[in-house]
Amino acid sequence: MTESIKKYRHSLRHVLFTTSLVMAVLFSCSSSDPEPEKEVTGPPAVQKTNSMKVYMHYMPWFQSKPFAGYWGSHWTMANQNPDIVDANGQRQIASHYYPLIGPYDSRDKDVIDYHLLLMKYAGVDGLLIDWYGTHSVYDYKVNATATNAVVTELDSVGLQFGVVYEDYTAQNVEAKTNLTAVEAAQADMKYLNDNYYPKKNHIAIDGKPLLLTFGPRYFKTASQWTEIFKNTHAPVFLPLWDHASLTGSTGGGEFSWVDFNASLSQLTTFYGKAAGGKLELGSAYPRFHDFYAEGGTGSSYGYVDFNNGQTLQNTLNKAAEYDLKYLQLVTWNDFGEGTILEPTVEDQFKCLEILQTFTGVSYTKAELELVYSYYLKKIKYKGNPPALATLKQTFQHLVNLEVDQARTLLDSLE
Repeated sequence: MTESIKKYRHSLRHVLFTTSLVMAVLFSCSSSDPEPEKEVTGPPAVQKTNSMKVYMHYMPWFQSKPFAGYWGSHWTMANQNPDIVDANGQRQIASHYYPLIGPYDSRDKDVIDYHLLLMKYAGVDGLLIDWYGTHSVYDYKVNATATNAVVTELDSVGLQFGVVYEDYTAQNVEAKTNLTAVEAAQADMKYLNDNYYPKKNHIAIDGKPLLLTFGPRYFKTASQWTEIFKNTHAPVFLPLWDHASLTGSTGGGEFSWVDFNASLSQLTTFYGKAAGGKLELGSAYPRFHDFYAEGGTGSSYGYVDFNNGQTLQNTLNKAAEYDLKYLQLVTWNDFGEGTILEPTVEDQFKCLEILQTFTGVSYTKAELELVYSYYLKKIKYKGNPPALATLKQTFQHLVNLEVDQARTLLDSLE
């Protein structure tokens, strides 16, 4: 990120009753209310001993040259060149850390399936996807395409989702198009209302879709947000901590982010204050070690040490101490800021192993490694229809939590 979400008798009396009922239903279903999808039985959910809902903040903003024909700015920043490969076979990327599978494209189905399976076996309930809206400005459209690619796969794995709206993008849309910023934001909200909120796996709080905004950084009055939401289904709307005054009555609470104090005093204050019936969405993170200065895109925001996984453990413990209902993990894959739970060359599966213990799943590193092996074989056997058919069966076993069957099929491809 730059500059630091459901929905009979034939008497006259019966006829009148039926008619009035139909009219009531018709008039109550305004165009702003999304029609929920039919319930469909999906893959089984992972059983957890911890009832806390755990959501993963997810970045869909990566483009890779093998997939897209170019390296996106989140791999390059201003001065890195992933075409340069070092003696260890690692590409030069804008991060202090290197993804275990190497730099990837967020639209790649194989990558998405790998990510979602890892999260499932770590006890993650859903994703909160960083969302730049729908407009064809800068890389917003390609990010929207990647988000849709992720959303398409989520239901097949059995995970929920919501979005974190980057409201400042509307200002850029205004500068580059004939839309006002408010109109741009209204179009984004209509897209969510029509395409995401009706989905049965969209995160809902008390029957309302959950929507976060990272700020707000541009729309800083309640009247603006009232205007933005006026033609759509009202979400449970959460701004970043200490930003509730900017959303007024449209806001339904706040969410926390990274506490740069080793004592976690900011998190303690946030969790300890009276919520007044508002929702508090907590946060846990492994570190903060950005690449902005090194990447030539600005100054560093600060530093939080990984401490061999203890930072993640401490922030998870803090959430447990206050018995939070909802927690956001910061983040799956913000390589530019170093807040990464995705497996890396440096940390391997450590963050997800810590998370498995916290969520209380019955799975261990062995299942995470199995998912990794599945991904590697998807790459190895591209263009091999018989092997890919076996891997398709393997994927179904993995989403259905049939680990032994999945392992047997993978072993058959050795």
